Amino acid sequence: MATFACTVRDAKGQQATRNIEAENLAQARAKLREEGLFPIDIKEKQGGDDILASLNNYLMRFKKVKLKEMVIFTRQFATMINSGVALIRALNVMTDQAQSPLFKKILSQVRDGVEQGRSLSESMAEHPKTFSKLYTSMVSAGEMGGVLDEVLDRLAAFLESNARLVGQLKAAMTYPAVVSVIAAAIGTFLLSFVIPIFKEMFDSMGVELPAFTQMLITMSNLIRDYWYLMILGVGGTVYGVVTFIKTPFGRSWFDNVALKSPIFGNIIRKVAVARFTRTLGTLLRSGVPLMTALEITQDTAGNVHISAAINKVREAVSEGESMSKPLEQSRMFPPMVIQMIAIGEESGNVDAMLSKVADFYDEEVEQAVKALTSLLEPMMMVLIGGMVGSMIIGMYLPMFSVIGAIQ
Repeated sequence: MATFACTVRDAKGQQATRNIEAENLAQARAKLREEGLFPIDIKEKQGGDDILASLNNYLMRFKKVKLKEMVIFTRQFATMINSGVALIRALNVMTDQAQSPLFKKILSQVRDGVEQGRSLSESMAEHPKTFSKLYTSMVSAGEMGGVLDEVLDRLAAFLESNARLVGQLKAAMTYPAVVSVIAAAIGTFLLSFVIPIFKEMFDSMGVELPAFTQMLITMSNLIRDYWYLMILGVGGTVYGVVTFIKTPFGRSWFDNVALKSPIFGNIIRKVAVARFTRTLGTLLRSGVPLMTALEITQDTAGNVHISAAINKVREAVSEGESMSKPLEQSRMFPPMVIQMIAIGEESGNVDAMLSKVADFYDEEVEQAVKALTSLLEPMMMVLIGGMVGSMIIGMYLPMFSVIGAIQ
């Protein structure tokens, strides 16, 4: 597909320039006319432009569309469809408004797929990194039921809730991460530049050093003389841990430790419950069949143990059983969640009950994050103060020996 640089005039007579991707010149003109634009001049980009385009296409493989951009797109797209704007016209507008070059290209390809006769969900499914299985399944259900605008509204609300949840987790992790980096930088600076000054002074005095002071000097020598080995060691450790976590056993071990960790385990469990209930409730309310909804929820659980519990629920439902019993047997979900689902099954309002549970646990996560942040702030301050104070004490310990010898 070639890229054409176009000079066009809109319905108001104003002149503008834009780029169009098309198979040939005729298709480029047809796309412009569909958008209500009158082409004045169209030229195919050549030479260096093609090289830059190829480089950009290669780099885009490693990029992802941000969640915030997906939220904005879904909300605006739902509003346009709800207002009666034709699907192709809405896709054209959303393509033009996309800020990210990657997202602009993806929306352009989705629009081309719809123009060629494929459904919107089928065109979106060709980009699984951007439009998840949950997203495409809900769009497909909306197309089949003739309620695409309502489904898009639910999708927008779901993504907004998910973005808020992710934002809360990032806020909780940002502070300790930043303070840890600062603490590491301070410790490295003291060991690399301050302690060597004291070492030279102690050597000139011929003082016998305490064990703690000698340990600090040894650490300083290691950092100054073998810093490259330490960097390689840290990099190798990080690479080894990441590789281990990617294995099935490593992932299972890591997720189990995360759920049982004393500080973060409670938040991780609440996030998992909120994600499960929100996802399943949104899918069921949008008309997605229960078995398909459970399969999608299992894939998006984010924890292998939660995913295994959902898989048992799916197997039980396929055999005609209820959801509440296997959920209770899994011991992964709180009793309140199980009881609410059981009540929903009895009353035929499972989706409504799931939404209420999701709202409740969203609030729980927010409160837990605030409590965690309040707890971490003094702990991190004590950590930095203790580290710096211990180094200062270690450097001043030999002074007491010198003073004693003088007396």
